[in-house]
Amino acid sequence: MKKLLLLFFCVCLLASCASQPNNYADSAPGFFMGIWHGYIAIISLIVGFFTDVRIYNFPNSGYWYDVGFVIGFFSSLGTAASAA
Repeated sequence: MKKLLLLFFCVCLLASCASQPNNYADSAPGFFMGIWHGYIAIISLIVGFFTDVRIYNFPNSGYWYDVGFVIGFFSSLGTAASAA
């Protein structure tokens, strides 16, 4: 158990050194792009298996992008359910 805990601690310590790209607020996608990215998330996931496509955009404008993404994702699920 101690070895597993030590391994977990080392992995967390190494992961904390990872850096993210700078967030440029003037060109970062916002609420409406979040809706679009959420709406096409399932398609992006499938395409991402074969190419270098991600379902979530980073850097983004933050909270409002997240809200738009969730709205778009759940609306795409509703559209798929109604089509079935």
